[in-house]
Amino acid sequence: MKIWEKNIRKVVPYVPGEQPKGEKLIKLNTNENPYPPAPGVQRALQEMDCDAFRKYPDPAATILVEALAREHSVKPEQIFVGVGSDDVLAMAFLTFFNSDKPLLFPDVTYSFYKVWADLFQIPYETPKLDEEFRIRIEDYQRENGGIIFPNPNAPTGLAEPLSFVEEMLKSNPDSIVIVDEAYVDFGGESAIALLEQYENLLVVQTFSKSRSMAGIRIGYAIGSPSLIRALNDVKYSYNSYTMNLPSQILGAEALKDRAYFEASTHKIIQTRERAKLRLKELGFVFPDSSANFIFARHPQVSAEELFLALKEKQIYVRYFKQERLSEYLRITIGTDEEMEQFFAFLEAYLAQK
Repeated sequence: MKIWEKNIRKVVPYVPGEQPKGEKLIKLNTNENPYPPAPGVQRALQEMDCDAFRKYPDPAATILVEALAREHSVKPEQIFVGVGSDDVLAMAFLTFFNSDKPLLFPDVTYSFYKVWADLFQIPYETPKLDEEFRIRIEDYQRENGGIIFPNPNAPTGLAEPLSFVEEMLKSNPDSIVIVDEAYVDFGGESAIALLEQYENLLVVQTFSKSRSMAGIRIGYAIGSPSLIRALNDVKYSYNSYTMNLPSQILGAEALKDRAYFEASTHKIIQTRERAKLRLKELGFVFPDSSANFIFARHPQVSAEELFLALKEKQIYVRYFKQERLSEYLRITIGTDEEMEQFFAFLEAYLAQK
């Protein structure tokens, strides 16, 4: 090893879902929305003034921040935006989790949390979910350097009620508590309603799932003005121009069409509920998802076997070869047509067993 190599930071990176190419494949592996963004997004894209691209974008992303404040009935100084919720969460880790006490998050959860904790050298512990993949509140009623958990959780899809979030906050008045609500629009209960009561609460959401804009990369946090100021201080010390101009414009446009947003999320919820019935008929077992995916296993067939068989037929789902997860597949909810092809394959494959 060369001497300078000893100073390179070594981390185990996050492994994103596979992004296969092709026209005939069925992609149910990265929790993307199967429907296009609101029609106004396409119109705004066509009308965009490309001459504006020669200038730096507004570092405060004012047009988007103000639109989000209106959408959630909060003040603009309570909104922080970033390049996808991953950017927002990474900035929150860097800003808020600087204690010698351990950060707490579940053992089965979004795997990027461990990556950020390692990257920023944050001590952490991962209390185990119970046998039904539920968070045990008593595991978080102790000294800690902060708490983060998704609600609904990923990859399980389970949602906790608002009363659970409030109990977590009451038990941890001296810690920042981050609720990662990437999937909340598909059946969860947002903790935004608790912001006025708890200054230590930060709620993070994204345009990647329910807003059908994973490719444009917009995430945001809502919290007390003091938390948002702290996030902005770190952001401006790192990269002032994180949010590009098209994202600011298109994100603000997407928020205008509430009816389209509600209709598309409703379609996904309906398809998910039908998918639960079909999976049960085929012998699968799974937690009761409130997200746009189902985390399922089959008692007679290994998840890895099904994953590989599906992939051979150009049907992609997510498989995690990890402790407690290796017998499960995470299945994104696609269109009704995509789900029918998925179930047709499963029926034929399982009939041979």
